[in-house]
This record gives sequence, structure tokens and C-alpha cells, in this order.
Amino acid sequence: MFNHLTINPGFAGKSDAINASLLNRFQWVGFPGAPVTTVFNADATVGLIGQEDGIGFSVMNDKIGYETNISVSLMYAWRTDVGNGKLGTGISIGLMNKNLKPGWSSDAGAGLIDQGDPLIPQSEVNALVPDVGLGVYYETKDYYLGLSVKHLNQAAYSYEESGKYSLVRDYYFSGGYNICLSDPLFEVQPSLLFKTDAASYQVDLDLNVRYDKRIWGGLGYRLNDAVIVLLGTEFRNGIKLGYSYDLTISPLARYSSGSHEFFVAYSFNLNRRREQKYKSVRFL
Repeated sequence: MFNHLTINPGFAGKSDAINASLLNRFQWVGFPGAPVTTVFNADATVGLIGQEDGIGFSVMNDKIGYETNISVSLMYAWRTDVGNGKLGTGISIGLMNKNLKPGWSSDAGAGLIDQGDPLIPQSEVNALVPDVGLGVYYETKDYYLGLSVKHLNQAAYSYEESGKYSLVRDYYFSGGYNICLSDPLFEVQPSLLFKTDAASYQVDLDLNVRYDKRIWGGLGYRLNDAVIVLLGTEFRNGIKLGYSYDLTISPLARYSSGSHEFFVAYSFNLNRRREQKYKSVRFL
């Protein structure tokens, strides 16, 4: 992904701009029922009682197999000066709709639904639940750090008589550094993202090279999963385009040609400055 706002509400309003972005991720292309994710995000700075804070809005559609999750969230971040940087402390409140279409079948077309199993829904079902997240995001001109949790309330849901479930908390830690080289046109930007649900974890390591603050490219590694190629550019009119390709190195490589992620964004700078403070254009 190319946008911190998706996982950390503390990121909202971090730049003096109104930002909107659209992202599409096609994971494990060629694998039946592979995940497809679409995300729309928007955030801006707002002035309340002499304090500049941030607001955000996010819509995510996440489909994997016969399950589709749609979430809508509103975010607010309190922004304060701390040391040489800015600290954003954010909260997200929203709704998630979980949809299940029980149409499992084998490759030969034989139905796999057990009509006698009460835990398997026999028709399309939906469950609508509240969803809450928290996050802090700290940034200076040289580095950033983020810590957040999604599904904080662990909302419970059920599909008719098929049993009760709850959303699992996801914890995120992110960090990155901006290294200025002897040639001022070039910057090197290493970054890290650690994600866990307390049962398993995922680690992403990225290294981007940025030229003239407009063009970037780099490589990433997702532990035991993929090697990643990153490309992107920012135009002077505020439009950003990004692309990443995941070369799968896990056993799934036998069934998938990899994963593709596309990103487009627009920033309208409220102060008519084109100085962007993003230290990394990618986080997961």
C-alpha cells in the first residue's frame, strides 16, 4: 500500500494540504479466490480553537474468496509540537460490513457445502459491526515513527445461526528515515513496517531512492513472502502515481504470478507550497 492513513489515524492532517487517494491491490494473481483490495482515503488539516488538527475519511473494499468486507471510517487526529517534530494522536470510528457467499466448490464442480453443518451458512449472509482504531504518528524532517491498532473494540458478529465470531485486533509499528546524499537531488529512504495480530506477524523492509522529490524507485522485502519492486512519480500539479509488484517467493509462487498494486493521489496544498513532507510512499 502507498498510504499510511489506512492503518494509522494519527497520520490524518500531517501535511498542509487536502489529500485524496485511490489504491487497488491484486494479490496472488492467478490464484483462485485471491484477495482484491480497493481503498479510497482523504484527509485534511482543520483549524479548531486556534489548533490545527487533522480529519480523515477512509473506505475499504476487501474481497477474498467468497468473503467481502466493506469498511467506512471517520478519523480525527490531535496534532501537537513535540521536540523537533509533530505528534498526531488519532482515533478512527466506523462500520464494517462482512458478507459471505457460501458457494464453495471443488475444481471438478462438486459442491462442498455440508447441509448438516450448522456453522456453514446455507445462503448469502451479512453482519454489520462498529469498528474503532487508535494511532500515534510522530514525524520530524529526518524520520517518522508510527504505532497503531485496528479493530480495538473486537466487535462480535454472527452469520444467522452459524456461530459467533469477533474481529481480531491488528497492531502496527512503522518507521522510516530520510537520508540526504551529497547530491541534494537524491534522497535514500529506508522504512520498516511490522504487523501482528498476536498470533502471527508480518515484516516489510523497503529502500527507496527519491530524485528531485518527484520520482522514486526502490526494492522491498516481505519476510518469507515476497520481493517487491516500487515505482512512483509526483507531478507539479499535485497528482501522484505509484506502482508496486510483489514477486512471490513463498510456496504460493507455484500458483501465482505475483501481486500488483496501483496508486493514484491528488494533493491540493492549502498554503500553495509544493513542499511535501512524506518520508515514505509505501507502508504494507
